[in-house]
Amino acid sequence: MIAPQDMAHCEAAIRHGSLSFHAASRLLPAHVRNPALALYAFCRLADDAVDLQPEKASAVLRLHERLDLAYAGKPRNSPADRAFAAIIEDYDMPRALPEALLEGLAWDAMETRYATLSELRSYAARVASAVGVMMCVLMRVRDQNALARASDLGVAMQLTNIARDVGEDAREGRLYLPTDWMEEAGLAPEAFLESPRPTPVVAQLVKRLLHEADELYARSEAGIAALPLSCRPGIFAARYIYAGIGGQLRRAGCDSISARARTNGAQKIGWLCLSGLRAAGSVVMPTSPVIFAQPSPETAFLVEAAAEETVPVNDWSDTLYETMAGLKAQDAARNEALKQPAAEGSVTA
Repeated sequence: MIAPQDMAHCEAAIRHGSLSFHAASRLLPAHVRNPALALYAFCRLADDAVDLQPEKASAVLRLHERLDLAYAGKPRNSPADRAFAAIIEDYDMPRALPEALLEGLAWDAMETRYATLSELRSYAARVASAVGVMMCVLMRVRDQNALARASDLGVAMQLTNIARDVGEDAREGRLYLPTDWMEEAGLAPEAFLESPRPTPVVAQLVKRLLHEADELYARSEAGIAALPLSCRPGIFAARYIYAGIGGQLRRAGCDSISARARTNGAQKIGWLCLSGLRAAGSVVMPTSPVIFAQPSPETAFLVEAAAEETVPVNDWSDTLYETMAGLKAQDAARNEALKQPAAEGSVTA
């Protein structure tokens, strides 16, 4: 059970760090809301631990060590770690799920680019769908069909985030738009990163990404009806609030470079009310056949991990170790380059 003081710390972290999730969480029942806030606090801690550190490989390795300690029942002496260890014990959280999240963070640390939409969806599966599936575990939902639709929702939310942050990411040297889309549109990735400007071509790529997200939002709704009734308003709220970010972006002409799309309090209240109505209506609506659709190839490993009592050793675990090796090599090369004196006659910034 999560200690009250640890819970208070986790809630404060989410209230200041993720307004959209904090708003949606208000509609969750307390027995789900509290562990959900603790889960998101741990995930945010992991994201910040990698994103804010110059030594990315070391940061990811330290996160794996923290995960080892949490699963051993001996978490680090910090509120988020202690709360997550309590979640592991109380809900039998499959380790493959937070491991997938850490792999996605390692891809971020390596500044991985994604050539195709499928590769981008594989990234989104790790940094977002893994959290969605963990949310299902907190609701005591292990049905594979519900897990598959939760994975769809996670990918949709991450694609929305990526569409919203194209300019912000580019200014920091990060690129998430599928590079084959860019090349098809005649936009060279390196040239875009050197000078990210709002152009009709970029707007069309953002619009295309939002269209992919919308299809997944619609697909995910069939799974919400499979959740406990008390949990449905909160998940509908997350679906509408994040999709609303995409709506704001469309109203701005899909320009996510000049400004960052934001939603306001009145809009959030409206979506919260709509979520309550949708949840009530889901009681009498017939089951959608979409619920039985197979999970996407990019998220199937998450569904398998949470739906099975015994987590199998998946091929993706080998990829995780390869990723870690590459990340360590990248940090080593960067450190070696810093040790080398500047070449004679070179110009330094």
